[in-house]
Amino acid sequence: MRRSIPVVAAALGLALTMTACSSGSSNEDDATPKPSAAATTSAPALSGTLTMWVDETRIDVMKPIVAEFQEQTGIKVDLVQKVSGDIRTDFVKQVPTGQGPDVVIGAHDWTGEFVNNGVVAPIELGDKAAGFASSAVQAFTYDGKLYGSPYAIENIALVRNNKLLPETKANSFDDLIAEGKTAKVKYPVVIQQGDAGDAYHLYPLQTSFDAPIFTQTADGSYTNELGLGGEKGEAFAKYLAKLGNEKVLLATLDGDKAKQAFLDGQTPYIVTGPWNTTAFKEAGMDISVLPVPSAGGSEAKPFVGVQGAFISSKSKNPLLANEFVTNFLTTEKVQTELYKAGGRLPALTASAEQVDDPVLKGFNEAGATGAPMPSIPEMGAMWAFWGTTEVQIISGQAKDPVKAWDKMVTNMQDAVDGTK
Repeated sequence: MRRSIPVVAAALGLALTMTACSSGSSNEDDATPKPSAAATTSAPALSGTLTMWVDETRIDVMKPIVAEFQEQTGIKVDLVQKVSGDIRTDFVKQVPTGQGPDVVIGAHDWTGEFVNNGVVAPIELGDKAAGFASSAVQAFTYDGKLYGSPYAIENIALVRNNKLLPETKANSFDDLIAEGKTAKVKYPVVIQQGDAGDAYHLYPLQTSFDAPIFTQTADGSYTNELGLGGEKGEAFAKYLAKLGNEKVLLATLDGDKAKQAFLDGQTPYIVTGPWNTTAFKEAGMDISVLPVPSAGGSEAKPFVGVQGAFISSKSKNPLLANEFVTNFLTTEKVQTELYKAGGRLPALTASAEQVDDPVLKGFNEAGATGAPMPSIPEMGAMWAFWGTTEVQIISGQAKDPVKAWDKMVTNMQDAVDGTK
């Protein structure tokens, strides 16, 4: 079970104290040592090269941040772009061999796998932790230790094309579909799927049936007990089959096609994240962001994802890595710059309070009661069973949605038991 325990404040001053001492220059003939230029100016106190891995979805946001860090500190950063599908597994494989990076930028739900493989070092934010959204700190906390420095929070929501439909009165997802049809376009609403399915984008509908992937304790920590089995999960499976039969959900509509359908005015609604709304606004679209309506009667809760930085347990330059991850990345200035470049809500409260973008505020409100995506080790094995089964139900390949769902739950349970 993952347990989230408040971060214990700890001092990080030793490295800086040592650096300040080594950079001072005293005149042995003087009774009082004179401070060097490094002690009285902003000259670099640390030197060396830091290797950082970033995938293609984050590298453009990180480039100016890294350049600023190099200018301020004198620390050279070797920024390496990795393929999003490979970066996580490559990090796990290469760190034990000493070939991995010092820092990797990624999502909080990698934490459990990283910790269990011994490839990341715990970090200490000390008093700085109180300045972050509690969900962001909780997301990177595993067995009472913090392993990542958060910088952005994101979740999906319902995005509306105001030109096609100026208002939404729907109290349920079925009502939303009915309203969408009044726009008289190709699709009443789109939710991306594709050949492998997309359980992430369907999760708000699933949670509205009270069928979460894993159960949670009172403090929000995840257990390894599956929560999507039984009658509630089966009811969701039947609802997926219904949406598939009605052609509301289409297995052929992957992420790119769903995005393009919205851009082309073929649907008034899309369930998506802030990573797509920039393109919508650049296309001159007037959009609003709303919570996803309930399909099963309970609140529709999306996954909340937190972006951050991890330090390799085998880092050749732990002091430099710590300078970037816990001292530089946590500043209000940098968190605000990351928001402006990436369009995601800052994890730092002081920066988040400055956000006046109604679109981003809409996402924040839609995800206010969401939960961090599970970072427990068992989570990694869930996706393949989950998405594949859902898309089979949607497409009609699974003739009996309940039997298909129950089989999926059995396979998931076997996978959970195999990680114990």
